[in-house]
Order: sequence, then structure tokens, then C-alpha cells
Amino acid sequence: MALLHNRINNEELRKRLMEEAETRTTISFYQYFEIQNPAEFRDHLYKNLNQLKVFGRIYVAKEGINSQVSVPSSNFEIFKKFLYSIEQLNGLRLNIAVDDDGKSFWVLRIKVREKIVADGINDASFNMYQKGKYVNAEQMNVLINDPDTFIIDMRNHYEYEVGHFVKALEVPSDTFRDQLPMAVEMMKGNENKNIIMYCTGGIRCEKASAFMLQKGFKNVFHLEGGIINYVKQIKENGFESKFIGKNFVFDERLGERITDDVIAKCHQCGKTCDVHTNCKNEGCHLLFIQCEECASKYNGCCSEECKQMIHLPQERQKEIRKGIDKGQNIFNKSKVRLRPKINEIKNEK
Repeated sequence: MALLHNRINNEELRKRLMEEAETRTTISFYQYFEIQNPAEFRDHLYKNLNQLKVFGRIYVAKEGINSQVSVPSSNFEIFKKFLYSIEQLNGLRLNIAVDDDGKSFWVLRIKVREKIVADGINDASFNMYQKGKYVNAEQMNVLINDPDTFIIDMRNHYEYEVGHFVKALEVPSDTFRDQLPMAVEMMKGNENKNIIMYCTGGIRCEKASAFMLQKGFKNVFHLEGGIINYVKQIKENGFESKFIGKNFVFDERLGERITDDVIAKCHQCGKTCDVHTNCKNEGCHLLFIQCEECASKYNGCCSEECKQMIHLPQERQKEIRKGIDKGQNIFNKSKVRLRPKINEIKNEK
């Protein structure tokens, strides 16, 4: 029986990817549909995609599938044929990455989850299939210019920070489950206005549109295929981009350049910059924006404390990291869990 999980060290897999000569294509897709046996469906996917040397992250749940993968370019058509052989995925839109070096993933991980996007919805009457109307790139550009239209960004703060649609409203939270009720509260009194919701690839804004309709909003739309499909359409048709900056992505690239606008700032010195990185201190791994000068000054770390930490012997670093729960560790989150242990190193100098 074939192994249905990876058994090779991550560092070795990453090294192999960097040495690959063949080009890869980064693709994202999702579909809401009923899966009776997610575990069985997961294993079916793994056996077939592993044979095609597909890397990436796929979530499977009773409500559907959510996927971000990279595929050897020579296997793309076979990959597509396999997906389309699954009845509910036949004809599925595949979002091809905008700014792609093919090094987005180096291992295949397919996990069964409660939901393909955590939403916190426990209302049995919620119907995912009663959702808002799709808008394409051309319709999005027209509606953005309508003063009676609200554009709502259903992504996290750190995604919005580096790039968003003009006039887009940020829902100030970094969890989708919190954003849903916040969006409803923000839009109270505008139940009859046009509301367009968007996200990276469409999965969050599609569910958000259904949630808004359930809460009594009448004219709810969502951007078909999200930012990725929007950019593809404006390039193909020569439309003006109403999205400015970078599109944050959840893989090694951490961003796709859409326009030359740099709308964010370095979190350490305030210089104009939109390059996300993770703190080089493995006990911190904070996601933050860092310019080249600060990367050099802090050795790729987010603070002097973390810079000191990475120069300790590996065994001491592991000892200090033990028991630390980094959680969703991004720039606007407190690092108090880590600092008491980091302060221990000051006594070792």
C-alpha cells in the first residue's frame, strides 16, 4: 500500500525543490460541495496528486475543498484532467499565480478539517448556497466608481496593509470568524446599498456574501475568483487596475506584485516598504514588514532581543523555545509570551 503521508525531512525536501530544473506552476482553487467521507476523499487526492509530484496545502471538509498547490508544468494538463474527472470539480476555475517563481511549496500536505475556512458559524439555518452574485473585473471597476457601493476587504490586516482595492473598507481583525459579525455591524443602515466583498481567491468572500444575505442585506456581490482572477482579467483585457500594491499569498513568496505602488511601511523604521518576512528567531517567527536596511541591522530579526537569541548555541535556543506557543504571531500581536524567556539570555552574556 502506498504511503499517504510525507516521510522525508522538510529541509531535504526544500533543498530538492531548489535544485529542481523543471518549472512549476502555482495554482489555487476551492469549491463548496458536500463530501460524505472527507477522509476517503483526502486519500484519493493524495494518491493521485503525489504521483504527479504536486506540492502544496489542501484542506478537505464536509463542505468542500480549499487548495493552494504547485504543479510541474509538464504535468499541468494531467493534473487538470484528474481534477475534472471528479464530478463536482469538473470545469472548476483554476487561479494561476500572478507573480510566480515556482518555489511556493516543497511538500504535499492534505488535511481533513471541520471546515475549509473557519467561520465560527453555528447557525443550522445558514445556507452556503444562497450566496451573493458574482462580479467580474469589468463589473468590479464600474461598481467601484458608484458612490452607493461599498467595497469590503475580507482578508486579514496584514494582507490589506500591503495591497487593496481603492475605496476598500478594512474589517479590522485577523480572523475570518471575527470579521463576519464585524462586517454586519459596519454595514448596518446600508441594507439596500450595493456591497461587494472580496478576498485573495474567492473562498472567504463567497461565504461572507452568503452570511450578509442571511443577515438581511439585499444587494450583495462577491468578486469571482478573488484578486488573483481579477488581475488575470485586467491583464487579458487591458483594464485599469483598481487594486493597488501587492497581493499577500500564503506560501513561500508571501506576496505577488500587482502594481508598482508601495503603500505599507517597514515595521521597524517606518521607511516605505511592503516586503513581509518571518523573524529568523525560530522561537518568535513573527510575520512583519522589514526593509533591506533593517534586515541587515537586525540580521533578519524583529528586535534586538531576537537578534541576540539567534547567536546562542542551538541547544540553548531549543531550551528557551520549549513550551512557547507562537499562535498566530503577526506584527500587531503582543510578544509577551516570548520576552520573559528571551530576557534569560541577558544573564548569560
